[in-house]
Amino acid sequence: MPAAERAYRAVLASAPRHFGALQLLGLLKAQQRQFSEAYRLLSKALDLEPGSVAALSTLAGVLVALGRESEALAACDRILAQQPNDVDTHYNRGLVLVRLGRLAEALAAYDRALALKPDLPVALLNRANVLAELERYDEAIAAFDRLLARNAGNAEAHNNRGLALFGAGRHAEALASYDRALAIRPDYAEAHNNRGWLLHRLNRHDEALAAYDRALAIRPDYADASNNRGLALHEVHRHAEALASYARTLAIRPDFAEARFNQSLTQLCVGDLRSGWPNYEWRWKTKKSTAPWRDFREPLWLGGESLEGRTILLHAEQGFGDTLHFARYIPQVARRGARVVLELQPALIALLAELDGVSATVERGAPLPAFDCHCPLGSLPLAFATELATIPAAVPYLPTDPARVAHWAARLPDGRPNVGIVWCGNPNFRGDYNRSMTFAQFSAVVAKRDVAFVTLNPGLTAEDASALADHADVLPFARDLRDFADTAALVASLDLVITTDTAVAHLAGALGRPVWLLLSASPDWRWFLDREDCPWYPSARLLRQSALGEWDPVIARVGRELEKFIATRGARS
Repeated sequence: MPAAERAYRAVLASAPRHFGALQLLGLLKAQQRQFSEAYRLLSKALDLEPGSVAALSTLAGVLVALGRESEALAACDRILAQQPNDVDTHYNRGLVLVRLGRLAEALAAYDRALALKPDLPVALLNRANVLAELERYDEAIAAFDRLLARNAGNAEAHNNRGLALFGAGRHAEALASYDRALAIRPDYAEAHNNRGWLLHRLNRHDEALAAYDRALAIRPDYADASNNRGLALHEVHRHAEALASYARTLAIRPDFAEARFNQSLTQLCVGDLRSGWPNYEWRWKTKKSTAPWRDFREPLWLGGESLEGRTILLHAEQGFGDTLHFARYIPQVARRGARVVLELQPALIALLAELDGVSATVERGAPLPAFDCHCPLGSLPLAFATELATIPAAVPYLPTDPARVAHWAARLPDGRPNVGIVWCGNPNFRGDYNRSMTFAQFSAVVAKRDVAFVTLNPGLTAEDASALADHADVLPFARDLRDFADTAALVASLDLVITTDTAVAHLAGALGRPVWLLLSASPDWRWFLDREDCPWYPSARLLRQSALGEWDPVIARVGRELEKFIATRGARS
């Protein structure tokens, strides 16, 4: 026992309510990371002197270490009530607010600290970090530059500036910023990992893997780098190694939701559905979950309990394509004896309201009717223990409105094939950089052929709109589509759909229409690997990249196959 501790305990043995001994021993225990004991001692001290700034300041740090951030914030506020200009407390309050996810308030706290002490390096750094988290990237970069003008050797600032530059899409500058951080601190594991992620996103996977390996050589227990390494290995089709990397990650951090979810995506992709579906449930716990977990009072149904005579709420959770894909299970749920209430995106209401087995629909966000149990649509494959041999693939399973079909059919030209085209998806989807292309890249498909092309892209970038303007023969029907029931009616009237991995691919497949799906070399899990057919959609044909990012060979193949398609149509007529 250190001499100081012996002295404090000797005082407390004779005077148990001695404030100074309680406060100093509490500080010592905090420094020794014995936080529960520190909390006990400091609480006793503050019972004696509730306004002690020293005890409150130490207590705030202890509460953060114990995961009790709201109480830590209250302790900071008690200090500031007495000392409004306490720079350290404003700074510490910012740290606590970041932990609570209250970033705008954290920014205000750092601003207050910097108003009192403009050159406080830690406040400058953390203020810049918050700006980056708020995706105010230009302001964040300026804030990092302000700090680096004072201290060019701050490796953490160079690293975090790289993160902001990456967020702003300034990839070459981000890479230079990471390199500068590593020149200052070669053993900076976080900078190696961040550098690896940037290279990964640039499809420079060998370099990314080398960066991740360097980070792990420095910090063998670095779960984030191990998880990212698994992602990179997956993208270059080294799936066994990816699974081994995820296993290593989960040995380090068993509750790492991102790694467990990423593991599921690799398992599903290689066709190990039995292992993949349970791990797919970890999607709810990831930081970038596409939808928050619905904490209903009613129980989650995953196939075990009888549904006879019960009402089940099935709710959409992801994008339009996912909803259309998993909707195939709804008739099976109804056949279990359930009354099905379907909650989904407004644009899908008209289409899915008539789906076999649906008793009622409700728009996402609207008040819900009474129900007995619930299941997210993406959990239905787990509920039905789906394996490759049992994928429900009877198509069409989506209904169409005959009046809408007639309307769109009347607008299409006669005498030649009508082909729908889609070359890009939602840019906000995190994997969009791998699945989408520009119209300029796609345009060789619509070279002069005896085909009527119909664009089904719901939105166009300015670049795509300009490129498309040179192809007046492409029918711009997408702008007239009111909802997915309209899109379904138009697709049902087409002879063929050519699309990247978007909702239209699922729609065409679910309608049983011929669809050519242009896929990245690292596709979404549901398209599996190394096959041109699709177990989910019998009418789909999968045309894959041979290397990540290389669309030109795919487009060239589409052109050749389209000529065959036209010739076949001509022979039949």
